[in-house]
Formats: sequence, C-alpha cells, structure tokens
Amino acid sequence: MDFPKKTVSRENDENLGGSELSDDNENEEMGQRRPGTLNLNLNNPPDERHSKLGFQSGANFPEEQTENEEKDYAVHCVEAYFKGMETLSDEESEEGSGSSSKRKRYSTEEKGEAKIENESSPTEIMFDIEDDLALLNLTTLSLVATNEESDSNLEKEGTQMNEFQRAREWRERRLREAKRRHYEVARYCARRLAHPQEDDSFNKGNKKGVLKEAEDESQDFGGGPFYEAMVMTKKRNLVQELKWMPAKNKVKVRQCGVPSLMDLSLKILARNAEAIVSLELVPDFLRHKLSQIVRKKRKMNAHFLELLASGSPTEIRWNDCSEINTDDFTRIFGACDKKNLIVLQLDLCGRILTENVITNTIVTQNFGLPTLTTISLTGAYQLTDFGLSKLARSASALQSVNLSQCSLLTNEGINLLVKHLKSTLRELSIDHCQNIDAVSMLPALRKLNCLEALSVAGIETVDDYFVTEIVRAHCLNMRQFVLANCGQLTDRALKFVGKKCSRLCALDLSHLDNLTDATMQYLADGCRSICSLKLCRNNFSDEALAAFLEVSGDSLTELSLNHVRGVGLNTALSLAKCSRNLLSLDLSWCRFIKDEALGFIVDNCPLLRLLKLFGCSQITNVFLNGHSNSMVQIIGLPLTPALKHLQVLEPQHTP
Repeated sequence: MDFPKKTVSRENDENLGGSELSDDNENEEMGQRRPGTLNLNLNNPPDERHSKLGFQSGANFPEEQTENEEKDYAVHCVEAYFKGMETLSDEESEEGSGSSSKRKRYSTEEKGEAKIENESSPTEIMFDIEDDLALLNLTTLSLVATNEESDSNLEKEGTQMNEFQRAREWRERRLREAKRRHYEVARYCARRLAHPQEDDSFNKGNKKGVLKEAEDESQDFGGGPFYEAMVMTKKRNLVQELKWMPAKNKVKVRQCGVPSLMDLSLKILARNAEAIVSLELVPDFLRHKLSQIVRKKRKMNAHFLELLASGSPTEIRWNDCSEINTDDFTRIFGACDKKNLIVLQLDLCGRILTENVITNTIVTQNFGLPTLTTISLTGAYQLTDFGLSKLARSASALQSVNLSQCSLLTNEGINLLVKHLKSTLRELSIDHCQNIDAVSMLPALRKLNCLEALSVAGIETVDDYFVTEIVRAHCLNMRQFVLANCGQLTDRALKFVGKKCSRLCALDLSHLDNLTDATMQYLADGCRSICSLKLCRNNFSDEALAAFLEVSGDSLTELSLNHVRGVGLNTALSLAKCSRNLLSLDLSWCRFIKDEALGFIVDNCPLLRLLKLFGCSQITNVFLNGHSNSMVQIIGLPLTPALKHLQVLEPQHTP
C-alpha cells in the first residue's frame, strides 16, 4: 500500500516541472498524473518531476547497487528531499502573492489527505489524519534503509493503517451502540419509577391497554357515595378530629379471665391423650376442640385417630396427618362406619392419600360416602385426577371441596369433579394447584349450578377474562372470592365484581400490585355487604381507603391492611368512626400509624378482640398502657405473647 500522498501549493508544483509546460501541455499532463505526489518507493524509478529534488535515473538506479550502497542511497534520498523543500520555500517567498493568483484550484480528492499550508515552514508537514497515523508515517520514513525491508514494511504498515481505520470505526460503532443502550435503559427506568405498579412480567400483550383504561377511569370518580366520601376526606382537619389522650391511672384487667371448667377439662384430656379409652358419646364440637388442642401438643398419632374414627362418627377432623403412616390409616379408616359421615378433614395427608388407599379404603365397592357434604384434602400431593374422580363418584352429595396444594391435579380432574357434582357443589378451593390452567377450566366451572365460593389463590393463569366470565356466570350466588397472588388481575376485573356481586361477603385481594384506587370505588359503590376484606401488600392511597371505610366500613368484621403503605391518619379516623363492628384488625408493617392514631382506633372499636401489629416498631408503651379496650389481644409487638396465641394468627377454618 502506498504512503499518504503529500500535495504542495502551486509554487511547489512549478518547481516540480509544471511551470515550464505550455497551457495545453499542462492540462494534458495534469489529467495523467496527480500533482505534487512524492514517490518514496525505491523499487519504482523516479520520473522527471523529482529531478530537482536530487533523484537521478539511469544506470545507477538502486536496483543495481549493493546492499551498503542502497543504504547510502536511501539516506541521500531523504536529505535531498528536505533540501528540495528548502529550495521550494525560497522560491515561494520570492514569488509572493502574484504566483498564487495563477495556480489552479484542485478538489479535495486531488489534493489527497495530507496538506502543506502556505504559512508552514518547509519541514513542518501537517497531516490531516489521526495522531497514530502521523506517528506511523514518521516511523516509516526511518525504515527505508534497504530495498527488501522497504517492500515488507510498506505492506506491514499498510495493513496496520487498515487495522487502525477498522479499530476507529469499531470504536465509533461501540460508542453509538452504548449511547443507544443508555438511552433505552434510561427510558425504561424512568417509566418504572413513574409507575411502580407496572410489572412487565405479567400479561405483556394487553396489560398496557388495560392499565391505561383503569388509570383513565380512576382519574374521575364521578358521582356516587365513594366520590362524596372522597371529597369529604380531602377536606378533613385531621389535627382537630383525631384527638386521643392516654388514660391515666389505668387499672390493668386480666385479658384472659378465669378459664371455664370445660376448657380446663379439655386441656387435661389433651395432655393425657394416650390414656383416653373412647370418645363415643362425646359431641362433635367437643371432639373438634379436643383434636385442635391435641394437634398443638403434637400428639396426633394413630391412637388418637382411632378414637376419632371409632363408632359411627358424623365428623372426622384430622388437622395434621403427617405423623400417620399408610398402614395405620388403612387399618383405622377401613374399619370405620362411614354411612353417617358428613365432614371429613384430612389436612397434610400427602403421605397416606394415594390412589390405592382411596380405592381400597375410603371408596369401597359396597359402601360409598352417601351423606358426605364437606371434604378437605389440603396438601394431598399424591392425589391424581383418577382418584379425585372416584371420590366424587362415591360422594354425590358433596357441597364443599378443598383441594389446596394438590400439585398433581389438572384440568381433567376438575372436569370430572364438575361432571359428578354439577348440581350440588357450592364451594371449591384449588389454591396453588399449578398444573391447572384457569382459562381451560372455565367451561367446566360455568356448568356448576350453585357455586357460591371460589378460591384460586396462587394460580398464575388467573386473569381479568377468567374473573369476568366467572362473575358473569355466578354473580347472583357468589358469596366468597379469593384472588390472592393472582398477579395478572387489574381494576377492570374488580370493576365487574363490584357491579355484579352485590351479595359478596368475603374478598381476598392480597398481593395484587396492579390494583389502583379505582378498585376501592367499585367495591364501595357495589359491594355494600362485605364482612371480611384482605388487602395485604396493595398500593391503595390513604384517602381511597378512608373513603371506602366511610361507605362500607359498618359491615366489616375482619379487615387486613398488612403492609399497605398508604395507610395513614385518614384511614385511622375512618376506622374509628365507621368500623365499630370490627372483631379483627391487621395493621402490620403500617409505619405511618403512631400511638395517637392507634389508641383512637382501639378506644372507638369496642368489639375489637384481635389486633396484629407485626413490624410496627414505632408503637410505644404510650399506646400499650394508655388504651381503654381491656378485651383486645395485641399480637406482634415486642414482649407480647405471639406464640401463646398462635391459633389466632392463622385460624384453622373448618370446611
């Protein structure tokens, strides 16, 4: 590859032989050669343009010289070059500006990349390229020592020039790509910071449009009770309305009271469960209480199981079957008289409830379960679609089925269940059954004639379409709806629930990040009879919660606001004024509730019996020693007996 071409001014071109030609010859010669091109390749003979720079052609050309003579000749060439540059500079200064008017203007392509300015000295050659290329050219001038080395160095340096050019282009592309990525990341982070409730991991196809619709609807609440309550909430003077003074010289009353004789007797029986001979004449509600106490003491063994299944029981409630093996269960339940059995609770029965046990023990060929109406098989991880079908076929009167955490069940099992219990099934719980697809299950659930309670917590495929179709099919009978951890749900689904389910009594909306304040409006205006509401880890504002409580707080008996960061003074004031029937309240991790607000709530809710305050480190002894509700149990604060009332934290709801 040739070196970068040096172009000189018009004065230099005259010294290279161009001024001695006529105008016509000059134009012809300029079309054949590039003006002012310096030939430093010693393999090519110099032309007449280089004669004034000291190059001579003839028999003494470097191809015929020895190696030492070639070195001397190369040095002579370089010296002659700079000497010629000095001569050109002297002539240029004599001619002055007059010669500049005669010179021809050449294009940038004809001039080449490197240019010598008129103001520069002859030895100061300015290159219009990168510094590294200039350094490369200077290095090349010192490497023209021999003919062989010159050829190899020319090719090498030409390759290096190409590599420098490619490296520069590659670096520019990387900079442009990095700038573009930085811009995209900045846009993404700005959107996430501006709208933290959005999560791209769910419903990417239509979620953006659904959230946009919900946001537009939530901007203007329109008329209705919720809108009026919202306006009133924003006009409140919290300083004057929320006043609480801790009680002085408070008389401490024992909250537990004197235990009854029945409670003392049950505790003694549970402590000596291995010595009990029979429970044949004990009523079912006492058996249930005794079994709960025995379970807490970890004494639910085969002996106590045999006591519960003896005779002809109407209820068998085994809350924990984890300590019973398959052989003991087959022997005990096979000998049980099941003709009068109404309730069967076998929680945590994954070890024992196999397909063979169901076929040979629970469901026999001669005797089925004709009177069974309620069954709970929580944690039966070996229960299959075929086993569930056999259970449903043998218990045609089933009304309530709890199949939570049965990981092997699929849509086929639900279809078979509905096929056998189409006209009787009222309650269905399939929490955390990950092999069940919600949309594929819709045709079967539509066939149920009297569905009142549905729990689909933790099923990721539950979306707005599923909820809308379920409500459309069973809105008149729906009493309980559990939608916790169904992350695809938005305000659109809850809008349909609020409009259609006017008789809804229990609703669980825990861990639904896409819900906004519009959901509170739909529930307040449509669902006036809600008794149990769980709103754990949601993004509702303090004003929206207060407005909901102003409209529907009077019917609430259980409210969970666990980890709802928007809970503040407005919510506290509405709780104290409009939720006088509350029995259980969970304000765990609500850090904006202070001693005064909490004391105001507890003192104005006389029926409150349970208050959970986990994570509320801002609550001090001013509240604990100053509130006037002596019947409330406070759980979660330091030095409060949390483990003593563990059954209150997670109550075992009977099927």
